[in-house]
Amino acid sequence: MSLYCTDNHRTAEQLAEMRQLEAAGICLFCPDGLRQQAPEQILWEADHWWVISNKFPYRGTSLHLLVIPHEHASDMIDLDPVSQSDFWNVLALIRERFDLKHYGLGVRNGNCRFTGATVAHVHAHILVGDENSGTEIRMRFSSHPPAAADVPRGSPSRHHPGG
Repeated sequence: MSLYCTDNHRTAEQLAEMRQLEAAGICLFCPDGLRQQAPEQILWEADHWWVISNKFPYRGTSLHLLVIPHEHASDMIDLDPVSQSDFWNVLALIRERFDLKHYGLGVRNGNCRFTGATVAHVHAHILVGDENSGTEIRMRFSSHPPAAADVPRGSPSRHHPGG
């Protein structure tokens, strides 16, 4: 199985990054990949999870974090039970550290060709809307893989590494 779903990219830069990482056999969200490819995005590491800033935040967000398990899986349910439990501790820390009064939580599980994700390593999005942007934040979920004609390149509903 591929490490990336390149059909879900939003920009040429994202597509190029995904292709480069795929060719090198690097999962951006596995511990070695994250430490080597995106150390500047890492905010902190918990026992079983990373919390990082999204390199490509969704339009209309004032905060876009990714919560990524150390364990490589495509579904939260497939994670070790201790990792599953620790997720809620990490979420509580995020809410406390960022003093969040409201936020969105999104997780795509399963084959990223169908879910809209770009990285085939489960991760959660923590989204806070920018009150001044007037932009709706959309996180794509789907029941079928995208076709080139379905979503034009550069569309705000396309996602990317870190997405």
